[in-house]
Amino acid sequence: MQTQTMAELKAKGERPDILFWVGCAGSFDQRAQRITKAFASILNRAGISYAILGREESCTGDPVRRAGNEFLFQMMAFQNIQMLNSYEIKKIVTACPHCFNTLKNEYPELGGNYEVIHHTVFLQQLIDDGKIKLKEAGNFKGKTITYHDSCYLGRANHIYEAPRKILEALDADLTEMGRCRSKGMCCGAGGAQMFKEEEKGATRVNFERTREAIATGAGIIASACPFCNTMLTDGVKNGEKEEQVKVMDIAEIVAASIE
Repeated sequence: MQTQTMAELKAKGERPDILFWVGCAGSFDQRAQRITKAFASILNRAGISYAILGREESCTGDPVRRAGNEFLFQMMAFQNIQMLNSYEIKKIVTACPHCFNTLKNEYPELGGNYEVIHHTVFLQQLIDDGKIKLKEAGNFKGKTITYHDSCYLGRANHIYEAPRKILEALDADLTEMGRCRSKGMCCGAGGAQMFKEEEKGATRVNFERTREAIATGAGIIASACPFCNTMLTDGVKNGEKEEQVKVMDIAEIVAASIE
């Protein structure tokens, strides 16, 4: 099913129920594109009316604000808000916690007021409402999964239960790392660190975090952030555990488990 843009729907006089905000990683990073496709496939299977901005979508400005360029952030934010308001957007769903946090908590003071939902919460709602059904003896039944809390999803927005409830619905064995939930450890990408060289130290943050995940004995590290996914995947490669441990987004896990 072809995903439609807001411009295409507007030309037909139609308006979707939700805007799927794809984000920079989900648009341009080859690994994160698989997350985007997985989530879009779920929306299609569930019969959700949605659209994307396509070429009209640009970065929310999160990285430049974290890096200290407030002027550029406001320029980018105003441009996005003007675009969103021109389409009379009311509800936004995104698979990126960085986009989620910025759109939800930082755009209102600049005139961008929307209902913003992270894809893990949206997926849990679809499961609870019966709009998608998971296989009883699915691909992940009995498998050991550990979940990594994204900083912008967990500590910044207190979303801890939705992703875990989804994993529990798979009949998977969910095992927690020592540092989880409100005491979860950063993957090393936040605060615009994704785009710069790290400071010198004994080890990289993502290597340390991945070691904690691997130590649980889990065969799958579940994440809900494309940045976290990249950092954890690099950590698994560094630990030479690529054959034993897979890093997957919650959307990919759900997409592989739908009846």
